[in-house]
Amino acid sequence: MAKVWIESYGCSASMADSEMIAGLLKSNGHQLVSDVNSADVNLIVTCAVKDATANRMVYRIKDLTRTGKPLVVAGCLAKAEPDRIERLNPKASMLGPHVIDKAVEVVNAALDGSRSVALMDSTTPKVNLPKVRFNPVVGIAEIASGCLSECTFCETRLAKGRLRSYRIGDIVRQVKEDIKQGCREVWLTSTDNGPYGKDLGCNIADLINEVCCIDGDFMIRVGMMNPMYVPFMLEDLIEAYRNDKVFKFLHIPVQSGSDKVLRLMKRGHKASVFADIAKRFRDEFEHFTIATDVIVGFPEEDEVDFEQTLNLLKEVEPDIINISRYSARPGTEASLMEKINVKVVKERSKALHQLANAIGCRRNKAWIGWNGEVLVDEIRDDGVQGRNFAYKPVFLKEKVPLGSIVNVTINSVFNHSLLGKIEK
Repeated sequence: MAKVWIESYGCSASMADSEMIAGLLKSNGHQLVSDVNSADVNLIVTCAVKDATANRMVYRIKDLTRTGKPLVVAGCLAKAEPDRIERLNPKASMLGPHVIDKAVEVVNAALDGSRSVALMDSTTPKVNLPKVRFNPVVGIAEIASGCLSECTFCETRLAKGRLRSYRIGDIVRQVKEDIKQGCREVWLTSTDNGPYGKDLGCNIADLINEVCCIDGDFMIRVGMMNPMYVPFMLEDLIEAYRNDKVFKFLHIPVQSGSDKVLRLMKRGHKASVFADIAKRFRDEFEHFTIATDVIVGFPEEDEVDFEQTLNLLKEVEPDIINISRYSARPGTEASLMEKINVKVVKERSKALHQLANAIGCRRNKAWIGWNGEVLVDEIRDDGVQGRNFAYKPVFLKEKVPLGSIVNVTINSVFNHSLLGKIEK
């Protein structure tokens, strides 16, 4: 038995990978430690989505290397840039995002002083594997690996490859076990939920319907999906969302309001598609949360393109706008395109953040006076955080147990969250 330190970065799919790696190691006799100084071996699950994130990974790999202990670098950066990892630490073992079943083998090799590199994709689905959850009330179900998009800016696509959907029955069995173990919130996640099932003859709406049939008191959060896939299953998706077990929340990254920029990105959709999807869901449901992502300063984005992005956001008013400054990732098509002046990108980013804050605050004010149930899914130093039926984050100053469902009245708001009081 060895003591293992695990730290994780990135998206919810990366978090799911980390939980499975931890579960496999623990079930094979290793001990997970909460103090890096007491570990016999260090393992870091990396993300490679942006320059800033990749630089953070490099910093942590250097730090963990300096401990002199065996190191395993897992996740997207290991798969996308193995040469970079080797330069940082020639002795580091590596574990790709689709070789989770080799985690014990790779860690054991590192402990024995050998260097093990497992980057070739495994045929083992990443469902129904042992887990050690970061949050005991949240079950993260990874429903597929890879994607079908060809976005010119995305290094994650290079790391995770083509779509491989996991069968609905296998996912349902995992969710049943998650609920049995006390999870109150289930995340259906993958690199892109939009094309889920295209290789199986089904879609994400079919999966949602089956998960909703599971007995138990729980809520389902549907993860990110590229807008290009939604129109082909729009009616089925809306119908699936009518179930009370589904959070009224949709994450559809538009990335730009300019069709010219979207073509350069090879996103596969027009800005109007995003607007139409958002409008349709809000027409169907009284309160519905729309989240989106925007890349500012993509190569060849001019003032007209940027203005179109601002206008689209003003029209749609997404509740959540995740903003990223464009950064060229190695091996991507966009990395060969001419960059925009850094000062211009900074100014545009500032304008976008100001708009996002204003929209978030305005959308949240509509919730003042609302009364209803909130599922508590996070304990904080100053109280707790929960989610209402529209997946709005609700901060509560009262201390209540994790997983509690409490009746709350919203009496104040922030730009990106609500402030509530528990009704006795």
